[in-house]
Amino acid sequence: MNNRLTILLSLFLVSITFGQEKRVISKIDSTKTSEIVLIQELTVKASIDAVWDAYTTKKGWESWAVPLAEIDLKVGGFIKTNYNEQGQIGDSTTIVTHIINYVPKRLLTLQAELTDNFPDFMKDDAKDFYNVIYFDELENGSTHIKSFGIGYKNTPKYISLMNYFIPANEKTLMRLIAYLENE
Repeated sequence: MNNRLTILLSLFLVSITFGQEKRVISKIDSTKTSEIVLIQELTVKASIDAVWDAYTTKKGWESWAVPLAEIDLKVGGFIKTNYNEQGQIGDSTTIVTHIINYVPKRLLTLQAELTDNFPDFMKDDAKDFYNVIYFDELENGSTHIKSFGIGYKNTPKYISLMNYFIPANEKTLMRLIAYLENE
């Protein structure tokens, strides 16, 4: 019960912090298990083709998420990103995300490699972390995106981590919306 109260309070504070129009909805679901799932969803006024390209191409990633990206879109492929514009793909600040599977314009399953920049308590659980992203084309030409961050543990350390991830992810997803709706 205490964990649920902490989660609800955190989400309430995040909602207040990010202004009037809430375009990205975030919630944590534990479904009474030892793991929690970070669910984030949004609808963007853009075609499924444009959204898919934003997630699966170098130009797409570099337009809304990071200054440097390299993509090998295939099962067993990767998305390599770097937030440091002075860096390069392959240096110590590169984040490597493996493409576990995908269904074009419908589903993308990713698993990040944890680097030294991640908290130590996450490193033992690295094999459990996945991001499953669904893309749904809507009749009005918009696209609904629903992301499931799975494998996080239902512990105070992970709940605290969610307090960082949620606003950071929401900020990045708002850049995705801005990029796609102003393209």
